[in-house]
Amino acid sequence: MNDQPRRRPATPHRRPKKDPVRFLAFEALRAVDERDAYANLVLPPLLKKARAAGDFDSRDAALATELVYGTLRRQGTYDAIVAACIDRPLREVDPPVLDVLNMGVHQLLGTRIPTHAAVSASVELARVVLGEGRAKFVNAVLRKVTADDFEGWVARVAPSYEDDAEDHLALVHSHPRWIVSALWDALGGGRAGIEDLLEADNERPEVTLVARPGRSTTDELMDALGEDNGLPGRWSPYAVRMAEGGEPGALTAVRESRAGVQDEGSQLVAAALANAPLEGSDTRWLDGCAGPGGKAALLAALAAGRGAALLAAEKQPHRARLVERSLAGNPGPYQVITADGTRPPWRPGTFDRILMDVPCSGLGALRRRPESRWRRRKEDLESFAPLQRGLLCEALKAVRVGGVVGYATCSPHLAETRVVVEDVLKGRGGAPVEAEWVDARPLMPGVPALGDGPDVQLWPHLHGTDAMYLAVLRRTG
Repeated sequence: MNDQPRRRPATPHRRPKKDPVRFLAFEALRAVDERDAYANLVLPPLLKKARAAGDFDSRDAALATELVYGTLRRQGTYDAIVAACIDRPLREVDPPVLDVLNMGVHQLLGTRIPTHAAVSASVELARVVLGEGRAKFVNAVLRKVTADDFEGWVARVAPSYEDDAEDHLALVHSHPRWIVSALWDALGGGRAGIEDLLEADNERPEVTLVARPGRSTTDELMDALGEDNGLPGRWSPYAVRMAEGGEPGALTAVRESRAGVQDEGSQLVAAALANAPLEGSDTRWLDGCAGPGGKAALLAALAAGRGAALLAAEKQPHRARLVERSLAGNPGPYQVITADGTRPPWRPGTFDRILMDVPCSGLGALRRRPESRWRRRKEDLESFAPLQRGLLCEALKAVRVGGVVGYATCSPHLAETRVVVEDVLKGRGGAPVEAEWVDARPLMPGVPALGDGPDVQLWPHLHGTDAMYLAVLRRTG
């Protein structure tokens, strides 16, 4: 008789099951972190490849998009929640592990995915991309997160508004504190306005199309989208909004560059420069920082309708090629060149109208590029300032006396907007010309809440646009 104890049969090893939606979202998040890539550039080709392989339908693509953008937008808040659930400093958690955790937290606290499904799917993803040991860590952390909802966790990890208003807003709305402070200074007012703005930064922006005048119409785009998806723009006469999203490149007018994807704020800036009152000649227009080409394409179409010619200049060769693609087929005369606006190849006094949409921090487009808020530093503004002043000074030299210059940024930060213009007008930027403000508000007819003037600041929460800034200046001497 065998007295040896019977051994339990070994549990067969189960290979982790790869979830294509969450795996793709993880790939996108890793590209954003490792390569400093932007999600709006990384995600579309990944989705296209998945669709071509037959792994994705439209619902899968929508979920992957929500997981990527939701995780990036709420990263600061989710980091704080994860930190409260672990017994080590957050910096000691490897970035791939933190990506899986934050994506799991987003499913638990930021979506309607059932709790058990969010946890099990996240743990399974961890098994695939991190290994069994780290998957157990992910499971333990996410189980702790399930103890409360989003509001409950925020109450735990954020200081009260009364104790530290900026830190409270930073954590609740997932923005770095210095950005909260800068936006609040630019916006002015009390608590309600800044909270509305920060919350708008965390909402997915609508896809907005532009019908380039003389080449397409809003009616054509509305008809192509259908009554369930096509909505008129709020402010721009050239805008059509895609209510249900979709692929803009599927539209014939977009494929043929007769229309394009362009935020309504960007359209308003280009149209305002084109509409600024002018005496004398109006035949030579310049877009001095033309890449990637959205404003240049609209300006070229508007110029063509008046018999004017557009010169589009862009310093970076690869961005100049994007401008050429956007302007392809424009019926009017135009030229695209690779040139540095601070060392221009054109002679002074050459142009009647100039748009100078200068490089900036991009704080006005945090809805579109949520990862930017975690990459930018307050010190970055110091590097932009000399370039912005230099470009505006050269634009004022390049326009004729009586001509107009539009200074634009996709940032509401005062150090990149009004401070730059006032410094240049006071001679601090080195421009040996004289210029005066033009009230830009009448150049955006029908648009409310444009401020006290003479410059204009658009806002996501007030206008549904990126936070574009525009100052219009007329050269007087």
